[in-house]
Amino acid sequence: MTETGILAVTGASALALTVVHSVTFLIGRRIGRYNVVDTAWGIGFIAVAAVAAVIGHGDPARRWLLLALVTIWGCRLSWHMYRKSAGKGEDPRYVDLLRGASVGQVVRKVFVLQGFLTLFISFPLQLSAVGGPTPKPLWPVLGVGVCVWLIGVVFEAVGDRQLRKFKADPANRGVIMDRGLWAWTRHPNYFGDACVWWGLWLITINGWVPLITVVSPLLMTYFLVDVSGARLTEKYMKGRPGFSEYQNRTAYFIPRPPRSARR
Repeated sequence: MTETGILAVTGASALALTVVHSVTFLIGRRIGRYNVVDTAWGIGFIAVAAVAAVIGHGDPARRWLLLALVTIWGCRLSWHMYRKSAGKGEDPRYVDLLRGASVGQVVRKVFVLQGFLTLFISFPLQLSAVGGPTPKPLWPVLGVGVCVWLIGVVFEAVGDRQLRKFKADPANRGVIMDRGLWAWTRHPNYFGDACVWWGLWLITINGWVPLITVVSPLLMTYFLVDVSGARLTEKYMKGRPGFSEYQNRTAYFIPRPPRSARR
């Protein structure tokens, strides 16, 4: 692991993210809504993982494994966000955030911020790209990481699919989704996302130094729980018929059997 190597990977990653978010901004400007940046979230991480795999000189097996896992997660998420927003107006979150904002403020508040967060959260991938192979005693940690990543992807994909099918049924209009994974946690998609990043972080562990990057999955989890994920979603759900009862019987983030099922 060399200082020059990590600087090269991080610098190239920053450049790749600049390209991704510049193109995304131009698309958002053209179509008149900036929630298109949500589609670019997964793509940005794929770009960083690709840069790390190609430029990095560390353990090739781990570099390409991480690229494969990030690509699977990122492509699924980006496709989901594209389908979710296609043909619709601006997301209420961005309406509130960008009310009265100039173009420069839009760039800073949305695109620069998201690019910086992507670069910071993906730092374990960047550092891992210049690290040595995973020692045999740590192979079980790598295996656990893959399993945690898989649990996360399944929770995200199944939860999103269940919600999409539920909303597609006109009989469910105005009804709170409380079935399937949504009966075990009010936010299976965000819980799954957190698992994905804890799993990827575990895969990058090849010694003591990578442990310092634990701040990356911690930050991602913080955003998913208390900032732009679950907390913000519930702010917009507050007051909907049946939501308060749903909150009382269903776990907020970490899944557990619904209270009604344990009586």
